[in-house]
Amino acid sequence: MQAYHALAASYDRLTNDVDYEATVNFYFDILEREGILPRSAVDLACGTGSVTALLAQRGILVTGVDLSEEMLTVAQQKTQTITPRPFFVCQDLARLWLPRGVDLAVCALDSLDYITEPAQCARAISRVYKMLNPGGIFIFDVNTPEKLRAMDGQVFLDEDEDVYCVWRGEFDEKQNVCSYAMDLFQRQGTLWRRSFEEHREYAYSRQQLTDYLKDAGFTHILVYGDRSFSPPEAGAQRIYFSARKGKRK
Repeated sequence: MQAYHALAASYDRLTNDVDYEATVNFYFDILEREGILPRSAVDLACGTGSVTALLAQRGILVTGVDLSEEMLTVAQQKTQTITPRPFFVCQDLARLWLPRGVDLAVCALDSLDYITEPAQCARAISRVYKMLNPGGIFIFDVNTPEKLRAMDGQVFLDEDEDVYCVWRGEFDEKQNVCSYAMDLFQRQGTLWRRSFEEHREYAYSRQQLTDYLKDAGFTHILVYGDRSFSPPEAGAQRIYFSARKGKRK
């Protein structure tokens, strides 16, 4: 079952507590430390384009990539008045292809975890490396295995006047995957429409992702706490990575 199909129209309303600006500010703190002034970027698994929009508002030429056409439709509408206007493309990250290289690649909100086949995740990271310009940087975050395992048996509720969402977490130790069964009720006039989606995240370890980055060719791989330059603490829920593509000699 395709994720982010029915959810796309209500996604921004259900995630209005997400501090996208703080995330993008952290990207730029990393960029400043690395001495990078990107002119172009790709926002991987861009969803409804919230990060894409913030990058474009800083004068960066941004391409947003996502597998959900419905999410991309929302993203296009959200960014149509921004200059330079972002470009959006529907692609699987494991087959990522851009017409030209970029200086910066980002992947926000544990989106890489949605690639539930490790070989495909490694391939996606390799494709990101190929699409970066020499000296470019890849920044992303993931949910930790500790967080995903703790989701098992948890029930969560999000709602406003026009949407009601109940989702239940279940962690499969054998598959190393956390599944979110999501019941979504969206108001349509005087009626409510019920939809169901299943979202799945693979619990990648820090070492796995570091190995994939090294195998792809990345160097200067750094791991941070949640929007912090301090190393991740024991039991951390979210961690960030940054990795560089070497410059031409």
